Amino acid sequence: MKNDNNSAGKPPFSYPVKVGNISSNAVTVKVSADDRERKDLAEIWQVLEVKSLQAEVYLSRWKKDGVRVKGRVEAEIVQACVLTLEPVESRINEDFEQIFVPEGSKLSRVVAKDAAEMVLDPDGPDLPEEFAGDTIDIGEAITEFAALAIDPYPRKQGVEFSDHIESTADAKSDRPNPFAALKDWKKD
Repeated sequence: MKNDNNSAGKPPFSYPVKVGNISSNAVTVKVSADDRERKDLAEIWQVLEVKSLQAEVYLSRWKKDGVRVKGRVEAEIVQACVLTLEPVESRINEDFEQIFVPEGSKLSRVVAKDAAEMVLDPDGPDLPEEFAGDTIDIGEAITEFAALAIDPYPRKQGVEFSDHIESTADAKSDRPNPFAALKDWKKD
């Protein structure tokens, strides 16, 4: 996710890691967003406020040239209720895992044996993400997984949309049924 308002093209929450420094033994990294980063994230996520964003990430080598990023992202955000527009506080607490491979790596594609089609399992792991150069940005990955966990329709607790009628089966109406005239229309 890129911040369109940032002329340098830098993501709002960035934590670059040199791939050459990652070994096969998992390394733990703890990161958190500062005030400016949280403000930029709130703008991109279209929420009222990002109160906190932090993650604990385990980095390790995957296969020969790849990197496995696994961890948990936690965030506190404030959104506008879809019914009242009042502030609603939400918590994000998500596990995530992402594999990164060098650009052009054969490991980034899963191809069927005799067909040139991509094979995707909706319940399976995501395809590896490609990276250019010798650096991956785990801050950007954390941001994407947090964004996917945001409730798209936040509602203030106890608020219901009462003007909506699901069924009129039990409701009595003074209006005549438009199909009542067809009730006795059967031919013998």
